[in-house]
Amino acid sequence: MQFHDYPDPEMMALAVAQRLAADLRSALDRRERALFVVPGGSTPGPVFDTLAQLDLSWERIIVLPGDERWVPPDHPRSNAAQLRARLLQGPASAARLIALDGGPGADYAAPPDAATIEALRARLEPALPIDVALLGMGADGHVASLFPTAPELPEALASDAPALMSLSPPDQPETRLSLTAPVLAGAFSLHILITGEEKRRVIEEAKGADPLDAPVAALLDEAHVHWAE
Repeated sequence: MQFHDYPDPEMMALAVAQRLAADLRSALDRRERALFVVPGGSTPGPVFDTLAQLDLSWERIIVLPGDERWVPPDHPRSNAAQLRARLLQGPASAARLIALDGGPGADYAAPPDAATIEALRARLEPALPIDVALLGMGADGHVASLFPTAPELPEALASDAPALMSLSPPDQPETRLSLTAPVLAGAFSLHILITGEEKRRVIEEAKGADPLDAPVAALLDEAHVHWAE
């Protein structure tokens, strides 16, 4: 793990946006298209605001949420909706978004069935591996939707886990779709963005911890962790 400490969130947002842009340019030097995995939530919003305006070959970049709530694509809690509002603006609007939703006519009242999960995997797997990943982390040590409370977590942490899984943490109001640990850990460039003393403490305690207790531990070996108070 490489830990990057910033004097304030504004400086962190600017520095992280510039680092992500450099990583994406390097990825585009390696192959025709780059896969950029990004989080939902409010913390990365300022990073996205800056990054979206930078000079990149956005038409060659594929944006994929690291996880998603099983809600309609226009729902306020949809990560894809947040990405459209904060990242896919200005120059970045030329990027292609792979949304993890069920498409027209999907039933969001029930968890996604096996056929839906397979269709979503088929949608994203041709874009793998991940070139650049930006993740957040919860105070319980979860990343993407790999929650410690999810009964499916052991399967999602396994080395042979499929790229995408449905998880049902009982303390969350919706079923979650999430990229799994081996896919996230295989990113060429992996960044974790956190703020506040509590999350810094969680990261420090996660080093060497069992990923079943703190899922972020499965990703720390190669991660750049960016922190501001």
